[in-house]
Amino acid sequence: MVQQRWADAALAVVFEDLDPVSAFPVVPGRRWGPGLWWSATTGRHVSAGSSAMRAQLMVLDRDPQVVGLAGRPVRLLWRDGRGRVRSWIPQLFARFADGTALLADCPGHPAAGGERAQQAATAVAQACAQVGFVYRRLPRLEEALAANVKWLAGYRHPRNVGRPGLMAAVCEAYAEARPLIEGVEAVGDPIEVLPVVFHALWHGQLVTSLETPLHERAPVSPGPLPHARRAAGLYEGGLDAAAGDHDHEGSRISREAGGGSGGPGDGASCGRAGGRGGSAL
Repeated sequence: MVQQRWADAALAVVFEDLDPVSAFPVVPGRRWGPGLWWSATTGRHVSAGSSAMRAQLMVLDRDPQVVGLAGRPVRLLWRDGRGRVRSWIPQLFARFADGTALLADCPGHPAAGGERAQQAATAVAQACAQVGFVYRRLPRLEEALAANVKWLAGYRHPRNVGRPGLMAAVCEAYAEARPLIEGVEAVGDPIEVLPVVFHALWHGQLVTSLETPLHERAPVSPGPLPHARRAAGLYEGGLDAAAGDHDHEGSRISREAGGGSGGPGDGASCGRAGGRGGSAL
């Protein structure tokens, strides 16, 4: 690892192109372990460490504003108020089209990680606010939303566009809102048409509510895709409002900890491995 200041790295390092700085842990006895998520946004695999993280990856992968995704690409290091070195590896990185970014953890429940995770969340949020990023501990998705997104994700690959002209026919069938099955039957054989409809729902050419279980009578309308960040529980007021919240929190942290020593600020440093290795900050 080649160490580098956080403020410099945030401008220069393409975190979404990096491999994990460390592997996700394998916990014996758990039903779901680390794996890879194929991103429709990037066409590449993203490392995921839990089912909760995979669910958040799915939601971000649908967001039209997201242009890059990575799992554990950066380690942040800082000194606390007593001068002790602390570090944390956020689970998830997402780059948005405007160049801003999200660092996030995906806990299975609000208290996951204990006091250390809570303290790290405060410090990482301060560091992100200083460079125009956002940090979040993302809450678990509601059961219906998670199930619907998971179902549609099965049709995210371009192979589900169907034969030439079929996607255009599907979108035309839902030029006005109608039940899902009615549009499918108006186009042709459901076995051929349904995958195309689900592909369009994933990518936003068509929309339907994902807050209730998806079924054949669910109303389907033409796009655009509703903002996926709200469904993921990332923001209530948008990226700018969320960043503003953390600017306030960062100021409070600095006062309590005596300036930059309380979190990863101007004195923070960063390191980067060669090639496509991860970064440490």
